[in-house]
Amino acid sequence: MPASDSAANATHQDERLPDELSEAGVYATTQEGFDHSLVVLALGYACWLMPFDTGYRLLVETSRVNRVHAELMRYDRECVGWPPPVAPGGPTMARLDFVTPLLWALTVLAVFRGQWLHPEWTDAGELDPAAMFDHGEVWRALTALFLHADSAHLGSNLFGGVFLFAAVLSVFGRVRGWLFIALPAVAGNLAVAAMHYPEPYRSLGASSAIFAALGLLTGRAVRVAGGRGHPHRWRTLFVPSAAGLTVLALYGAGGPLVDVLAHVTGFGAGLLLGLIATRTAALASK
Repeated sequence: MPASDSAANATHQDERLPDELSEAGVYATTQEGFDHSLVVLALGYACWLMPFDTGYRLLVETSRVNRVHAELMRYDRECVGWPPPVAPGGPTMARLDFVTPLLWALTVLAVFRGQWLHPEWTDAGELDPAAMFDHGEVWRALTALFLHADSAHLGSNLFGGVFLFAAVLSVFGRVRGWLFIALPAVAGNLAVAAMHYPEPYRSLGASSAIFAALGLLTGRAVRVAGGRGHPHRWRTLFVPSAAGLTVLALYGAGGPLVDVLAHVTGFGAGLLLGLIATRTAALASK
């Protein structure tokens, strides 16, 4: 809490302070005093946290006390209602759904084996803007998600995909979850193909779907945070947004063979769908 009340003031009126020090606040616990002393230190001022019979006194230089009081009052106002309470009755994730993500992993492994036995599978299914828009092979936006260039490419996508897909299915349900993963992944691939057309371009891999899943989870988290009506909404919105963008930046960019644009479009499409789907579900429940 900020400054002391009258009773507390009376208690330590007799405790004389040096002329160069003044009391900026009185706090019941060490943690409260420490938190408020950090505000003073952030201003670049010296401070002292002194114990007395019923709490702790925060002392500052007398010449600084008015400025410190103003900043501490501002800090206390900003802390009202923070951290935000957990929304009662909100959806809980009791357990991750790994069944169909593991089946997806087995399917991708089988397709990868087929690529080695039948190299023409790669040519027939990879993302190719010329084939898609000149010859109507739009289905490549989907088949490219099941093809991989090598074992390292496959392994990284399997590991990330199983856990992210399981999280999406646990949040949105098995049927809706797979549909919500597929739609932004295919949309992201279509967008990438359109951006590169008519240049020679090839792309393959499940990473568009993986980053679409990340976008779905980020969009849902942003929508849930924004719907709580917290007075410091920008803080609650910043955390999931920053987390999603950080993961995208860390794992979505890499060497020259990494298709960064596919990762960004998949994430963006998933983010948009996550925002819309969560908003729709919230309205339906009212």
